[in-house]
Amino acid sequence: MPFSPLEQFSIIPLIPMNLGNLYFDFTNSSSNMVLTSCVLLLVFHFVTSNGGGNLVPNAWQSLVELIYDFVLNLVNEHVGGLSSSVKHSFFPCILVTFLFLLLCNIMGMIPYSFTVTSHFIITLGLSFSLFIGITCVGFHINGLNYFSLLLPAGVPLPLAPVLVLLELISYCFRALSLGIRLFANMMAGHSLVKILSGFAWTMLCHNKLVYFIGDLGLISIVMALTGLELCVAILQAYVFTILICIYLNDAINLH
Repeated sequence: MPFSPLEQFSIIPLIPMNLGNLYFDFTNSSSNMVLTSCVLLLVFHFVTSNGGGNLVPNAWQSLVELIYDFVLNLVNEHVGGLSSSVKHSFFPCILVTFLFLLLCNIMGMIPYSFTVTSHFIITLGLSFSLFIGITCVGFHINGLNYFSLLLPAGVPLPLAPVLVLLELISYCFRALSLGIRLFANMMAGHSLVKILSGFAWTMLCHNKLVYFIGDLGLISIVMALTGLELCVAILQAYVFTILICIYLNDAINLH
């Protein structure tokens, strides 16, 4: 019986931890997130172990500095209306989010690994957590004036209730769409690569010249799709991060 392309997304309990009727199993998804966090901590530890890095940066330090400057420029360009010191107080959270998503997406490309961001509950939990934080920042900076975000200026009074409801729905769907976008792209890309790889392997197992010639073309397509999926993995981490910056800017600077 052929394997399902969705089998790669199965949650497998590794260490069962039950508390009454509650289940806190340590799964392959949990282990991958722990591994991702450990890799990030180790990379930053080795890069900054010599009192902030080497005077002449090595390859790892250059990569970390490049990512650092890249995310810092995103914050400076897309978050306005605040002093540099206040604006940069949000930078560590945005940087960690970008690095975590980037490494999770890339590690999911390793054969027999697990793609954490292909699960809706993970991406939705992350997007809603960040979105709630952004909303709290908006209320902290603007107070009750933050509700003006739901009512555009110059709207006729009879239309105000309808527009407020529509703007509220649109505002809440920001968090939902943020999680769905990442989950859908990662799951769809990995599924397609799995399907074509399985098809290529099946053709290769047939000891016939016609199948072998056709399989060469199919393998080339799989390799191209793998490269494309790697680009998508990097792009989705970027899109998620830049949208967080835009939403944060909207919460700070009411329009």
